[in-house]
Amino acid sequence: MTDKLKKATFAGGCFWCMVKPFDQWDGIYGVVSGYTGGHTANPTYEDVKSGATGHYESVEITYDPDVITYKEILTIYWRQIDPTDDGGQFHDRGDSYRTAIFYHDDAQKELAEQSRQSIEDSGKFKDPIVTKILPASTFYPAEDQHQDYYKKNAEHYQKDRAASGRDEYIEKTWGEQV
Repeated sequence: MTDKLKKATFAGGCFWCMVKPFDQWDGIYGVVSGYTGGHTANPTYEDVKSGATGHYESVEITYDPDVITYKEILTIYWRQIDPTDDGGQFHDRGDSYRTAIFYHDDAQKELAEQSRQSIEDSGKFKDPIVTKILPASTFYPAEDQHQDYYKKNAEHYQKDRAASGRDEYIEKTWGEQV
């Protein structure tokens, strides 16, 4: 089975809020919070938060493509973010909170580009889509306290997520309960 597993990597603002939406699907075998896309090796949370590393807060997803497709994962991703905001996501501001899809192969790149174009063509957003599609690079797992934060620190996670405005945005934009 491990031969079939693939990786998908996304930046969607605070990585705490990006784990649970993926973690709950069949075929997802792991969601790791971490950092990617920058120029500093082995960055810490404080390094990335400072904005000096070039890294995005990201999640790396391990999935079985026979159970959940990359296209389905992309749909989940787009429904977690504001793809028109190039200054961060919701109440988290700065370069480390920008959105990006990091593709691991040409097929992922093509599907990511198609999905971005579909979002752009949908008419759902009046502003341009600014989510970048970039080649995957070294992914650095975040410190242990950031892994599965929604499970380990449920009360703080719920308060932070509620204060962020993310859930209201998702419901307004997609008409879905989160």
